[in-house]
Amino acid sequence: MYKNFYGFKENAFNITSDPAFYFESSQHKEAYAHLLYGIKNRKGIISMTGEVGTGKTTLCRILLNQIDEQIKTAFIFNPSFSQIQLLQMVTKDLGIPLPSKKNDKLEVMTVLNQFLLDETAKGHNVAIIIDEAQNLNTHQLEQVRLLSNLETEKEKLLQIILVGQPELLEKLKKKSLRQLNSRISVRYHILSLMRDDVSKYIEHRLRIAGAPHELKFTESAIDDIFNFTKGTPRLINILCEHALLAGFVNETMTINSELVRTAAQEALG
Repeated sequence: MYKNFYGFKENAFNITSDPAFYFESSQHKEAYAHLLYGIKNRKGIISMTGEVGTGKTTLCRILLNQIDEQIKTAFIFNPSFSQIQLLQMVTKDLGIPLPSKKNDKLEVMTVLNQFLLDETAKGHNVAIIIDEAQNLNTHQLEQVRLLSNLETEKEKLLQIILVGQPELLEKLKKKSLRQLNSRISVRYHILSLMRDDVSKYIEHRLRIAGAPHELKFTESAIDDIFNFTKGTPRLINILCEHALLAGFVNETMTINSELVRTAAQEALG
């Protein structure tokens, strides 16, 4: 609705995980470095956590887009499956033909293990990313631990990245999951953006969307955005979207504190 008014090529503040709008804060840069380190050095199980809307899924998509071609990857987005279904999804995403007895866990594990051995012999590596991992139940997490057992005498055959909300950290503290928790060798928790990053984040997304130089968020408006959202990117997107709508209604290219506060009442309650 406001795209033509502001001269955008596309909406600047969609809440989808679009790698084209990826903003590399210091937090995201460190998180990416931890993931890459864990995968390339065959550390086995890696965890990346963060609050809702902090950009975990976008970071995973960036990793998948930029990772070395010699690293085969699988991305499991919504792991609400049985243990055998989780195995089947990993196998399918890696492009491995399922055995005739595809519902036999031992058969699927055997096929997967052989694939990993073959890839390792070629000098390749294999990584799977499990997003929303806080939704995995104890039995599924135990399956993840068993997957991490696929190894040679010298190295891990499969690198597993568990990506989830802080609830994942609490779940891993359970006594029944202590074996899995002890095997996580690389951990990173993404925090929300700082005030200066919020300003850069908004400018970055406006620039990618093709916004004109006349369109400005005032410093007081950015202060309010930071205070209302606590630096959470998804909330920033929602609030900025409504603030731009308010600016469109008022036919202004200057998004000030008054517009942001009005938008906050509508968007964030």
